[in-house]
Amino acid sequence: RANSSAWTGRGVDPVRLMGLDIGEKRVGVAISDPTMRVATPLTVLDGSPSADLRPLRRLIEDYEAAALVVGLPLTLSGEEGPQALRVRAEAQRLAEALGMRIAFFDERLSSAEARKVMSDAGLSQREQRGSVDMVAAGLILQGYLDSGGPARDGIDSSE
Repeated sequence: RANSSAWTGRGVDPVRLMGLDIGEKRVGVAISDPTMRVATPLTVLDGSPSADLRPLRRLIEDYEAAALVVGLPLTLSGEEGPQALRVRAEAQRLAEALGMRIAFFDERLSSAEARKVMSDAGLSQREQRGSVDMVAAGLILQGYLDSGGPARDGIDSSE
């Protein structure tokens, strides 16, 4: 997995990063610890976050996240298809509306990986329903952290 773009948008250097897995019906949300080493799945928001910013804004304030890492659904060949363009447009609307910095991270197969992790943990498909998106957001954010994204993008966890 690789960071597909550098930080864009406005904002201050974050202490915590918030990961988003933006789907057509739901958005998975994850948060990093203040050292930006560990990502934790947080919740799932129904609908488009730009249609109603209040739930996402509340999470950002509660967890003091100052930047977003958004999973970008590239094609298997690594290109941006229609779904990636939709996610990029939604993320840019969020960045502008919230006044936040945003980075994109390749999320190919993150939902499938999330289902596998949950199945390996013994959860049935019924028990997984509703949680896959937040686990995928956690995997996206953890991948970004593990890839050195914060250091590469000039984010210092000690600030």
